[in-house]
Amino acid sequence: MIATVMLLLLALGIVYLAAEMFTNALEHIGERLGVSEGVTGSVFAAVGTAMPETIVPMVAILAGGAAESVNRDVGLGAILGAPFMLGTLSFGLMAFFAGRKRGWHARFKPEPCGLNRDLRAFMLAFSLVIGAALLPEGWESAKIAFAAALFLTYFLYVLKTIQASRALVDEGHSTEADSPLYVSRLLGDGMPAVVLQLLCGLALLVVGARIFVDGVQQASAMFGVSALVIALLVVPVATELPEKVNSILWIRRGRDTLAFGNITGAMVFQSTIIPAAGMLLMPWHFSDIHAAAAVLLAVLGVVWLWFISRVSWFRPIALLLNAGLYMLFVAVVILY
Repeated sequence: MIATVMLLLLALGIVYLAAEMFTNALEHIGERLGVSEGVTGSVFAAVGTAMPETIVPMVAILAGGAAESVNRDVGLGAILGAPFMLGTLSFGLMAFFAGRKRGWHARFKPEPCGLNRDLRAFMLAFSLVIGAALLPEGWESAKIAFAAALFLTYFLYVLKTIQASRALVDEGHSTEADSPLYVSRLLGDGMPAVVLQLLCGLALLVVGARIFVDGVQQASAMFGVSALVIALLVVPVATELPEKVNSILWIRRGRDTLAFGNITGAMVFQSTIIPAAGMLLMPWHFSDIHAAAAVLLAVLGVVWLWFISRVSWFRPIALLLNAGLYMLFVAVVILY
């Protein structure tokens, strides 16, 4: 048990260091390209930090060493667990650190058009993900059509985000780096040094998440938890660490657009590209109560965020409800 705890702490340390390197490099790339914080947070950071949770289900589905049913459970749980974890626990943690830093009633101020675009894209995509799961057995052509629609949704989403960038830059929402490039003393501050730091940060993010997954799996084995529950409840905690830490760093610095965009942009990616690949590679049904609960709570978390962002409740104290949705899922796991 002591060795497992030390492994988890090591993984957390690696992820924190990697997130610092990664966000610093992204800020410099966004600044040099002259793009908005929306592009940097919702596209660059979201896709980059989504690599760990993208790798886990694909490895489970295509190269898993266990029985086919176990591989499917791990793959499905990791795919559904990612948007669930982002829409509940990630927002709750970000709200907690924002409340501690600014006060519980301080208003969040992300760029509203980008946030609304992300939330609309997620709800559209997740509706397709749920709709594909309701298709009768044997409707393979329809499932392929749903997958194609998800790929198209993400392409159009990225296109819209980039198109909106110029106007946002003119309005003062351009990306600006908070601090000098970390490797500048050794390698200078040219674009090759920025790219090298970005790649090193991304590599460390993947390594840290992988170590964390191993540690959590060792701990969970003591309790005899099923593969699907592990994948829904445990794997996303590890693989979503980059988004959580990056957004916490940004929210503490008052960079609300980057903080929210990092999570909501990752949710769009995780509800389009990865489910589309999953439904093409394995059976796509949510018959287990835990999978259905994760899907429902992810939707509730996003609907709540959308609601409070449109009224005067867009404050840390209100967003803590999303963490409560995660705890509700834990209760479902314990009771059922």
